[in-house]
Amino acid sequence: MTREDFRREIGDAFDAISGSPSPALSDRVRSALVEDAPERHGQVWIAALAAAVIAVILVGVLLVGNPLNRFHPTPGGHGTSTPTTSPAPTASTNPSPTASPQPFICSDPSAFGASQAPPPLAYVDAVRTGMHTGYDRLTIEFQNGQPSSIEVRPQANTTFTRSPRGDTVKLLGKDGILITIHGSDAHTAYSGSMDLKTGYAGLLEVREVQDFEGVVQWALGLATTPCYRVVILTNPIRLVIDIQTS
Repeated sequence: MTREDFRREIGDAFDAISGSPSPALSDRVRSALVEDAPERHGQVWIAALAAAVIAVILVGVLLVGNPLNRFHPTPGGHGTSTPTTSPAPTASTNPSPTASPQPFICSDPSAFGASQAPPPLAYVDAVRTGMHTGYDRLTIEFQNGQPSSIEVRPQANTTFTRSPRGDTVKLLGKDGILITIHGSDAHTAYSGSMDLKTGYAGLLEVREVQDFEGVVQWALGLATTPCYRVVILTNPIRLVIDIQTS
């Protein structure tokens, strides 16, 4: 093999190697071959030298040009994970109890006593009215327990006596109901109106006519003959009276 053939094979070996070796490395090898390689050696020595040179080139390529040896930092430096969410707990609600459906009674009185030991005075702290489908509602709420007794008495007019004054007042409407509450007080915790005019279809007016010596009375002016139902609700304690309208 001539020196030119040997140089040509070395060049072909350079071109066949994948990657991009350092330009200085190939120049140094070729220079060494041109300047230092003996011209008078046999084919065996030339083949051995070519194998050594190719091995050196391969090592240089792997160390310098191999992309697998390059460090590629991960952006951010940390792995990410998809957060998981638990379903929000369902809130437990306990709606305030309402009056159970009961038949309306017409023109007959009703009376209720406390189911347990009543306080010395049950303080009225709220009086509310409301209009509903088929009935109008009056609610009298007590702050500290159920009074000792409650009486609901219909009457065929809307004239009521105020106590202890002894004078009379006439409410709106045709017929009325007088509510008498024993063991109660409507001036300690209650600061609302003593005369509520509603404009409803059945319950037209609610007026306090007595708050004296533990007895409280409320008078109701109704548009028609009173048909009503009464219930005592708890949490808080309240007297509910529904006046039928249809």
